[in-house]
Amino acid sequence: MNTDALFGRYWDTKSPIHSLDPRGKLIALLVITIALLTAGNYAVLGLEAVLIAVLYALSHVPVQQAFRSIAPLSFIVIMTAIFNILFIQGGTVYASWGIFVISQGGIESAIFLSIRLTLMLFIACLLTLTTTSMDITSAFESLLSPLSHFGVPTHEISEVMGMTLRFIPQVVEEWRDIRAAQMSRGAELSTRGNGRKLSSFFIPLFTSAFRHAETLSLAMDARCYHGNQGRTRLHPLIFTRKDTVSLILVALDLVACVVLNIVF
Repeated sequence: MNTDALFGRYWDTKSPIHSLDPRGKLIALLVITIALLTAGNYAVLGLEAVLIAVLYALSHVPVQQAFRSIAPLSFIVIMTAIFNILFIQGGTVYASWGIFVISQGGIESAIFLSIRLTLMLFIACLLTLTTTSMDITSAFESLLSPLSHFGVPTHEISEVMGMTLRFIPQVVEEWRDIRAAQMSRGAELSTRGNGRKLSSFFIPLFTSAFRHAETLSLAMDARCYHGNQGRTRLHPLIFTRKDTVSLILVALDLVACVVLNIVF
């Protein structure tokens, strides 16, 4: 089993992207995501694709690792494409079955949105590949810290997000182990018939997830965890000049996307 292929798994290596401050990487992720969401033509998508390819090259993450990491979430792209093909109409009609119509407009929309979502998955995956879940949690908490003056539990929100990121690879790995074990006993993963076939897979998965959650809560209680009270950091976050330069480049990319949206 290749556990390094799971979404959310950190790729341990040294690169210019790994050394950036996680707060800057979160802001860059947000800016690039906004650029992709507001993209109105293929020129913007092409620019963002080139940017993401350069970032992956600088991160020293293998290309096959990037594709393997987004594979568990590829169903989002597939389902979005199917819904667009069946429900969006426009242009030449190629086939129709009642309310379902396959037309030129639906196919063009499906292709455009599929490329957009794929690029968004790649950039989100790059964050988890080049940043540990602990650093992501600390960065998220630091960016939300002004809200704590208004009574928002920023530390607790950040901890929940960090735990979620750490649990994603573990749950996927548990699912693979349970699936292999049940199929070796002759079980079939099928939606036909009653729910017993699916329950033989999902009941052990949820039982394992609750067991891990209980173990984590007991460990936190044994270590006298009291939130952010009196907490110090072994590696404090430091924003350097290279982080400023990287954010300036990302801001220029956003400006270029706006210009391309206007021109084309």
